[in-house]
Amino acid sequence: MAEKYLPVSHFLVDWGGARLGFSEVSGLEIENSVIEYREGSSPENKTIKMPGLTKFGNIVLKRGIIAGDNDFFTWFNTTQLNKVDRRDLTISLLDEEHNPTMVWRAKNAFPAKIQGPTLNAESGEIAIETLEVAHEGLVIVNG
Repeated sequence: MAEKYLPVSHFLVDWGGARLGFSEVSGLEIENSVIEYREGSSPENKTIKMPGLTKFGNIVLKRGIIAGDNDFFTWFNTTQLNKVDRRDLTISLLDEEHNPTMVWRAKNAFPAKIQGPTLNAESGEIAIETLEVAHEGLVIVNG
């Protein structure tokens, strides 16, 4: 049976707010830092490596601006010192029948940065806003 690869263009994001369509998602990253260690009495002149803390990249969500819709900005404004509206995010890669085939779940996410569109009088492009979301863990599961 031939392997079936999935396109990156069919996905769904549940961010705990209004049902919005996103044009791009990036930053689905997990990284283990590396600790290098060498014991002073080791006969070998090299370090050993072991896994350290796990780090998670910020998730970047992009979408076209819709007149009168300020959901990103409203969520961003909940961010205050030690008090923020944390949400779990679910990003699903979908198949042709719109079923999730791979799912990324980010825990305790909160908005870290919001960016408006680049305005250009000579452009005919859609205005895109960007929300960068920090989180405390990313779990990957099959749909």
